[in-house]
Amino acid sequence: MSFIVRQAIGMTTDTIPIISRELPDGTLIEAIFDPSQSATALAVCSPSRTPTIVPYYDAPDGTRFTAYSATNNLLATGCVLLPSEIGELGDKGDLIEAIREYLDRYVVLSPAFMDIAPYYVMLSWVYDAFNELPYLRFQGDYGTGKTRALLAVGSICYKPFFASGASTVSPIFHVLDTFRGTLVLDEADFRFSEMTSELTKILNNGTTNGLPVLRTMTNRHRELNPQAFRVFGPKILAMRDGFSDRALESRFFTEQTGRRPLPPHIPIYTPTALSEEARMLRNRLLAWRLYNRASIEPVITRRLTKNDARLDQMGHALLSLVEAEEERARIVAHLTGEATRRKTEQRQTIEGRLVSTLVAGFEATTAPFVAIADIAARFNADSLDRFHPALSNKAIGVIVREKLGISTTKRHGIYVIEMEERDRVCELADRYGVPHTLPTTAHAPVEETAVAADFHTSFDSG
Repeated sequence: MSFIVRQAIGMTTDTIPIISRELPDGTLIEAIFDPSQSATALAVCSPSRTPTIVPYYDAPDGTRFTAYSATNNLLATGCVLLPSEIGELGDKGDLIEAIREYLDRYVVLSPAFMDIAPYYVMLSWVYDAFNELPYLRFQGDYGTGKTRALLAVGSICYKPFFASGASTVSPIFHVLDTFRGTLVLDEADFRFSEMTSELTKILNNGTTNGLPVLRTMTNRHRELNPQAFRVFGPKILAMRDGFSDRALESRFFTEQTGRRPLPPHIPIYTPTALSEEARMLRNRLLAWRLYNRASIEPVITRRLTKNDARLDQMGHALLSLVEAEEERARIVAHLTGEATRRKTEQRQTIEGRLVSTLVAGFEATTAPFVAIADIAARFNADSLDRFHPALSNKAIGVIVREKLGISTTKRHGIYVIEMEERDRVCELADRYGVPHTLPTTAHAPVEETAVAADFHTSFDSG
């Protein structure tokens, strides 16, 4: 039977169960789930911003969309949370205030994070308007309230998918790729190297749109058929410690839990009212998405800083939603302070201290190069302690080349860093927050003769 005949008699070409979909004409479709009725439906908003609730939706191409079944295990168990209806739209400021009041009833957050968390929730509902996103994290020891904060904030985000560090990786990939919601991950201190590697791929690729994770798959004929899993989207983590990868660390907006006493009005147990209040807020946030998604876009002028590209990239989407200048200023001040703290920690690493030594070496030299042996001597003199034994010239050379990406050459039997690498040293100094007075243009050539002769010593090769 042809497509034309099927259309003429009212038949559809295909029926597809969905959680959400945006059609080419701008129509938004979102699944809703009412746990009290154990029923699902579709909330549909046309480009004219007229929302309706329907049992199914027939697209212009004849495809019939239906919501996932209410018996689906992810929905029935609350592993994935959806709105139950289209809530009252209201004013954006009123919605932000309602989120703050809800959070204040159940969790203890710093004033700065009480500014950030509501806007991150809002961002999760329109994250598909942006190409880069930050992650939210609650970090602290057990008993400090990080899991409660994760539950309270995660429950009002867009299509939250709750998992833990004990979960297997495969369903996380599949749910993220299919549902494209918010990953809410508890106990994210991964214990096993293979799982750590796979989940780290999700976190590393998930902040940027268009960077799927490829995983080896086979079809029913046992043919190799690698699949690209889309993992882009908002993510909220709770964990005790941080990640060793500093690049991954820079993707998080982090709240340290347990630093404030528990106010009397916050229950020590999780009350049943939390889930109901969260559902009502999800309903209001769904209305906000349906009415406003088409008008949301990055606001180019709302940048955090021109001096930290990663911080600017991670904060841009969030700030695009913050209209009030005073609120933006508070958030910018907090995030900039956190970035400064991270740079201070970076400077204390071996690489950071070596960058400081390189800056000092280049600032002190009048030669067209700096010897690795000189750098090693300076580094060991400045950094030697009982936890960090002296590093050999060779070890310093390896860190310079492999960790810092600086080329070395050999002159008269010794390894040196040429003056041409000074710009690279300047870049590293800016990245690690090391103050310097190095110019960014190369010195004029210097005659080697006596200068080079000074380096004809018995230094070990670096």
